[in-house]
Amino acid sequence: MRPELIQASDLLRSNTPEAVEEAIGLLQNTIYSFSMKVCGHQEDAEDTMQEVLSRSLAHLSKIQDPKALAVWLYTVTRNRCWRMRRKSVYAPKQTLSLDELMPDGNELERLLADVAETPEGNLLHAEEHHQLHQAILRIPPQLRIVLVLHDMEELSTEQVAQILNLQQGTVRVRLHRARLAVRKEMSLILQDAESGHHGHSIVKKHNGGMKGRTKSNKRPSECRELFANLSEYLDNRIEPRTCEQMQEHIESCPSCVAFLRDLRQAIDRCRSLEVSCDPAVAPRLRAILTKEYLRMMGVPT
Repeated sequence: MRPELIQASDLLRSNTPEAVEEAIGLLQNTIYSFSMKVCGHQEDAEDTMQEVLSRSLAHLSKIQDPKALAVWLYTVTRNRCWRMRRKSVYAPKQTLSLDELMPDGNELERLLADVAETPEGNLLHAEEHHQLHQAILRIPPQLRIVLVLHDMEELSTEQVAQILNLQQGTVRVRLHRARLAVRKEMSLILQDAESGHHGHSIVKKHNGGMKGRTKSNKRPSECRELFANLSEYLDNRIEPRTCEQMQEHIESCPSCVAFLRDLRQAIDRCRSLEVSCDPAVAPRLRAILTKEYLRMMGVPT
């Protein structure tokens, strides 16, 4: 869970004007950032931030547990985003299969070549910020929301399941596909940037029959089995015996090493993405909400 929510929960209990204003500022940034990652439209995110916080003032003082605050706040924000969201031009007609998310021969060659170079840090470079955000917005909404909540908002599988009203196993399946999809989209966007093309997307390839692949996407059965369980492996959710078997295969398969490295980097980049609220909008709303919250609590300003 994001430390900002824990800090905001502690500040609200202080019931001083300064503490309340700081807490609402933290909640503002959290709601706006989450809304932008899910919906991608600034006006929608600002409207969501204002409506959610305005309607939440009466409840904030009643929720003492930061985890309960997080689940409640993200649930309300998600419902508002879902009502407001505009359909993406990239929205696929059906869920992408694992086979379509696997790298083809050309991509594996590129990944293997990248391994030989000096690896870059996982901190998001400024020029990649917009590209990564676009990659996230290109993946199907039902996958995107799980990725944002789990990897970017730092919620547990149990909390995500509670917010989305899903089984935890379903959350894990969607999380894995979301990670694979955003890695694929980021790879395509970077390739397009290098070649000067625009609008290349795995979703477009999916809707168009995946044309353009020149090398076989068939992988050995060991690679395919590993591929289907990479998120569980990266999150240390594999039984020790199975983990040892996967590790043994990875160490003997350069292609899997390269792909695992690229997937891990994509996850780390997602975790480092922040979308800040417009500084011209936040202070005015924060002042109004702080005054109203203190009035409701009977605290003199």
